[in-house]
Amino acid sequence: MKISQLSKVTGVSARSIRYYEQKKLLAAKRLDNDYREFGEADVKRIKTIQIYLELGMSTKEILEILKCHDTYDAYSDDDGVCEEMLGAYEEKREEIAQQIQSLTAVQQRLDQRIEQMRARRLLTTATGGAPES
Repeated sequence: MKISQLSKVTGVSARSIRYYEQKKLLAAKRLDNDYREFGEADVKRIKTIQIYLELGMSTKEILEILKCHDTYDAYSDDDGVCEEMLGAYEEKREEIAQQIQSLTAVQQRLDQRIEQMRARRLLTTATGGAPES
């Protein structure tokens, strides 16, 4: 299938497909007229790329994971383990844990500030004027 057909089937723009090819995430076969030719395996690969992008993975991380997909059937019940895939998952999990920790700290500071502002508002309303300094 041509790039326009692949785009329609996957819901991914032709521009993104070209970008995936540029980043070596996808390799199109070239016809004599230099048109790209894609197959059903490419549909599956693009869907896999989309999953990892949604998880927040970079194209570099995805490339390492896809190398594992190429070595092992990542969706089979095979006991094969790809160290790069495991490492990428662990790194992404740690990054997300750190982001959660940072966001939780920000949320706590916001909660404290909100409570301070509400208390001042109540004091202002109760005294009928500006709060005392």
